[in-house]
Amino acid sequence: MNILIEQKNQTQWITINRPAQLNALNKETIEELHNALKAANEDSNTGAIILTGSGEKSFVAGADIKEFADFDVNQGKELAAKGQEMLFDFIENMSKPVIAAINGFALGGGLELAMASHIRIASSNAKMGLPEVSLGVIPGYGGTQRLAQLVGKGKANEMVFTAGMISAEEALKWGLVNDVCALEELYEKAEKIASKILNNSATAIESAIKAINANFKDGVDGFQTEINEFGACFGTKDFIEGTTAFLEKRKANFRS
Repeated sequence: MNILIEQKNQTQWITINRPAQLNALNKETIEELHNALKAANEDSNTGAIILTGSGEKSFVAGADIKEFADFDVNQGKELAAKGQEMLFDFIENMSKPVIAAINGFALGGGLELAMASHIRIASSNAKMGLPEVSLGVIPGYGGTQRLAQLVGKGKANEMVFTAGMISAEEALKWGLVNDVCALEELYEKAEKIASKILNNSATAIESAIKAINANFKDGVDGFQTEINEFGACFGTKDFIEGTTAFLEKRKANFRS
């Protein structure tokens, strides 16, 4: 196994555990992550997922280059398409929020993994970048698209073209991460965010994910998606509980 899974109440921790390879993503690890995330997404006892890397040096230091160094054009296209479908697009479209706790290097596929997550928290020692052009290739797991969405076209161009790394503080400045804290505070910070999420309606959060994602999908009217998801909320038990609790001046109990 290349990953570790730990359930803490309604939060599931998934840790990429290949410390000797700085937690680099190989084919086997991508499959294991997909299976674990799919199971967590379908688990009624899980309301939030925290994704991190083992050790104190690296979240995920990229893809395992030796696995595809001899690929041809068609194999390269298949690698990107399959990876995006199995892991990166899958995370983005999960019904339960995924928090990336970036505990060190997040490079190449590692940064792409963090960007596919819904929320990103970085330790102050973290370094982020997409160095693929230094290998004669480009990011293939959604990096060119999500980086530009998060930091803007100009900064994305700079980061991709130079293959350079940026610090956690610079990532915060550009909106690449939501927050930065000391390494020893990272996991507590991630758990606090998960705890706040767990106070709220799971069905409403699922609708919110769909509506927010719709803004970034070609040919999809995000406003119409919002209208549809807003309306769908009115047919849920959580809507009844939330509005009733408000009117009764008590705290809603969504996850009983």
